[in-house]
Amino acid sequence: MKRKRNLYLKTIPVEEAREKYLSAIADLITVKHETIKVTESLDRITGSAIYAKYSSPLFNASAMDGIAVRAADTAYASETSPVVLQEADYMVVDTGDPIHPPFDAVIMAEDIVETEGEVRIIASAHPWQHIRPIGEDIVAGEMILPGNHKIRAIDIGVLLSAGILEIEVVKRPEVAIFPTGTEIIEPEEEPEEGSIIESNSRMFENMVTVAGGIGCRFAPIIDDYEKIRDAVAQAADRYDMVIINAGSSAGTEDYTVHVLRELGEVIVHGVSVKPGKPVILAVVQGKPVIGLPGYPVSAYIGFENFVTPIIQMIARRPERLTETLQAHISRRLVSSLKHKEYVRVKVGKVGDKFVAAPLARGAGAAMSLVRADGFCIIEQNSEGIEAGDVAEIELYRSKREIENTVVVIGSHDLILDVIADIMPNAYKDMFVSSTHVGSMGGLMALRRGEAHIAPIHLLDEESGEYNVSYLKKMFREPMALVKGVHRIQGIMVKKGNPLQLEGLADLCSGTGTEAKDLAGEEKDGKETAGAKMAGEAICGGGSAGEKIASNVPAVKKAASVRYVNRQRGAGTRVLFDYKLKQAGIDPSEINGYEREMATHMAVAAAVAGDGADAGMGVLSAAKAMGLDFIEVAPEEYDFAIPVKFLELPHIKAFLEILQSAEFHARLAQLGGYSAERSGEVILL
Repeated sequence: MKRKRNLYLKTIPVEEAREKYLSAIADLITVKHETIKVTESLDRITGSAIYAKYSSPLFNASAMDGIAVRAADTAYASETSPVVLQEADYMVVDTGDPIHPPFDAVIMAEDIVETEGEVRIIASAHPWQHIRPIGEDIVAGEMILPGNHKIRAIDIGVLLSAGILEIEVVKRPEVAIFPTGTEIIEPEEEPEEGSIIESNSRMFENMVTVAGGIGCRFAPIIDDYEKIRDAVAQAADRYDMVIINAGSSAGTEDYTVHVLRELGEVIVHGVSVKPGKPVILAVVQGKPVIGLPGYPVSAYIGFENFVTPIIQMIARRPERLTETLQAHISRRLVSSLKHKEYVRVKVGKVGDKFVAAPLARGAGAAMSLVRADGFCIIEQNSEGIEAGDVAEIELYRSKREIENTVVVIGSHDLILDVIADIMPNAYKDMFVSSTHVGSMGGLMALRRGEAHIAPIHLLDEESGEYNVSYLKKMFREPMALVKGVHRIQGIMVKKGNPLQLEGLADLCSGTGTEAKDLAGEEKDGKETAGAKMAGEAICGGGSAGEKIASNVPAVKKAASVRYVNRQRGAGTRVLFDYKLKQAGIDPSEINGYEREMATHMAVAAAVAGDGADAGMGVLSAAKAMGLDFIEVAPEEYDFAIPVKFLELPHIKAFLEILQSAEFHARLAQLGGYSAERSGEVILL
């Protein structure tokens, strides 16, 4: 080939060159997936959402070394009036041992006095004391990781705990790297006058790895047009991207730009940056091909400006920086003076301030590490941090991501996981962070300026209307109620409904003292007056009372029903209490009414295991856990949003997802939802 110089007469700014090039290749980029072992997935990017196969713990487990007991056997125990248990009345357990009925509580070893064949109890135990219920940390069927998530060491541990052995990840792009130049030699060779030891390509290999790709470095090619052309043509056919080092400037043997014009299209040749001007941005066979200058600093700057963004685009791998920021702590954190404590937090920016919401602090709560955005560190000799105080947060995620995160605090539903999974796929660098504290807890967070959105489903008993009256009563500032979904609430029971429960009345327990005294005994198969009185006492009279009182065996069957409730302030709890009131049922006669779970999935996990026979929740949670479902009532699950937030880009994205075809298709897969008005904004 005739030797000539590459005189580029015009250069363009870096930002303009990058935007022009990315626009040219955007439709050519193909994201590929592959399945790998979880144990080999560190730093890989999830290809899609990952759901738990098993719960953790897999069974109700002791949280302490001690003894398993029946809580009722320890009633009224005190130091002055200890309760003595024989060997048949308890079981020695270590931390992590399974707990099976009839035992329902654990007493720590240091709180008992052992003698031969018996133990003395000096304090009463309450049901589920020091017991980790099935699914306390991970619930089978719940989303562990969303799509486009960079897998960390703690994620691998949680995935394995949930029974996941293989996962689908984004395939790392393979990048061909060609050093060129007659004068360059390998580092192992003995240099002579005029020789240049080639090192840029090794730097590129590692920069590709850091960016999320696989660098494939080839031996240097001499300044020969045909050899460079043939190598680039073959690589463009085989690899996802090609880098040519050197030969991009104005020398008579700088062939790169001529090769790329013959093989494809040169989008940019020359950018306004010093050092690093002679950059070539081209497309060959639908693949990005970039020519970088030979000087090391120029090569590095060109790589960072143009190669790294493309690898991250193909690998779905945004840059993540270690940062700290000052955030307002959403609730009081009490800490021991003896320890330096790392509290996992979710972080978001609401208005002009960052807010950090503490997550579970237990040593067994591995999912809190997965969900956390960073750590709030409470130093030794500090008693803690008051709610509203400002503290420094060490971030897992970049400040930019947090600023573009929708902070959702309130009622739990599986659709929040769906939205969180869709958001970063549909809207680059936008995310959803949700914390489950119940509907009323969410509204209080909105009032304190700690959230953008509060999911709620609160029934006004007087009007029969959902949600609107609560917003009007609690807020002076302009508020919007964004319609979410209609869903079905009901009683979740084990597959096959072994206790043959039919409705709320069947949850009534015969364990109360008054009911036992009144129940009497069944004689000759006939109903006694005591049994009838017991039914009325248990369920407050009326049709429910008559049903339970119809025979003594019915009372005895009901006595075995163990219920698990939602926390106070949760919309599900409000609805449950309302339905109990309508039926004339006294909550105190429901065995387990005081036992609370924070999410529908946690309730479902308790029912699916040995922890409970029934619990109130949504149909989608029952389906996810393979449970039967007794419908109680339809309800409206909506989103409360201050009007001032409606124009924020990430809030607008959230509302658009509610109306999207993808969201509606995912709802259909979950089951139990309708979304005819989803995304509709009602200004109050």
